[in-house]
Amino acid sequence: MFSRKTGRRPLTGPINKPAKTPKTTAGAPGVSTDGSDGGYNAGIAVFSYIVGGIIVWSLIGWGLDNLWGTRWIVLAGALLGAAGGFYLSHMHGLTSNRTSTDDGNAARGPSKDEEQ
Repeated sequence: MFSRKTGRRPLTGPINKPAKTPKTTAGAPGVSTDGSDGGYNAGIAVFSYIVGGIIVWSLIGWGLDNLWGTRWIVLAGALLGAAGGFYLSHMHGLTSNRTSTDDGNAARGPSKDEEQ
């Protein structure tokens, strides 16, 4: 059962197992893989990011206010949470306008001038 030289069990089975491929995870909530906007789900995701940020950072500010005896850090925490929630939703692509009246170039970023 154990090797006399090393005191360990010998290896059984294949030594070089193929590496498992990582599971692909879905993107941000409300963003579909086919490029269409999430509609209601994207709105709920933006709302939850912003409200969640306000709640979490307000609680952190409230705790620091109680610790340090101040009264303004809770407000700064709420503003920081709102800004952070909007930043997260923007970075996940939830705040961009994906519907356009023309061919949709405006939703993809700045235009590229054609060489003449």
